[in-house]
Amino acid sequence: MSYRKRTAALASAAALAGSAVLMAAPAAHAEVVDVDYRCKTPIGDKSAVSPIDMKGVKSGSGYRITMSWRKGVSSSPVELGKGAMNPSATIELGGADSGTLSVTGPANQAAIPADTPIKISDLSGTYTPKKTGKVTFTAGVLTIKALGTTTTCTPSNNPGPSLTLDVTAAGGGGSSGGTQSGAGTGTGAGTGTGDSLPQTGPEDSAIALGTLGGTVLLTGAAGALWLTRRHHRTARR
Repeated sequence: MSYRKRTAALASAAALAGSAVLMAAPAAHAEVVDVDYRCKTPIGDKSAVSPIDMKGVKSGSGYRITMSWRKGVSSSPVELGKGAMNPSATIELGGADSGTLSVTGPANQAAIPADTPIKISDLSGTYTPKKTGKVTFTAGVLTIKALGTTTTCTPSNNPGPSLTLDVTAAGGGGSSGGTQSGAGTGTGAGTGTGDSLPQTGPEDSAIALGTLGGTVLLTGAAGALWLTRRHHRTARR
């Protein structure tokens, strides 16, 4: 093989190595899922469909999971003043893990008019992996407490997962199942908990691994350049 062909082969190998790193990015998938809630209220049964969005942010050995409602659910026959409504919910775990994750959030930040769909603030909780693998997060039961009453809303359409994370348990394994609690304090609709932590998901995995792939590519190119200069110096001698 000629010198130029060897140099071209080295550069190509570096490029392929960078591509291989990108293709090996771990799966993390988020999807907005329509959830058909059937609610048991003090004044009778109600129903409402709301798109549910979830996000996972790495936090120490676990993940901060935030659940968001894009539309209101249920309603009240009387106005709910500021701070009168307190929501909480459960998230069903599936895949490599099982059980439920409890998520909570703040009371309503503004008055909710009578007979108006109740917009739920973002709810959050901390999930600590007990198994290594892909774990799914699916909307569970929503509970609304207001004016001394409790409304329970249960998904009726068997919704799919809103979030899937590829996680690693501390120690590489352990028992799965059980209930995890989340002392979450969201900041209102459309916002998370304010934690300035790296978000887990396709974009961040691709960026991190893309940087590694780019490093491999640049290293290969630098090696090819060094070989070229060395060859020229040898030829001049």
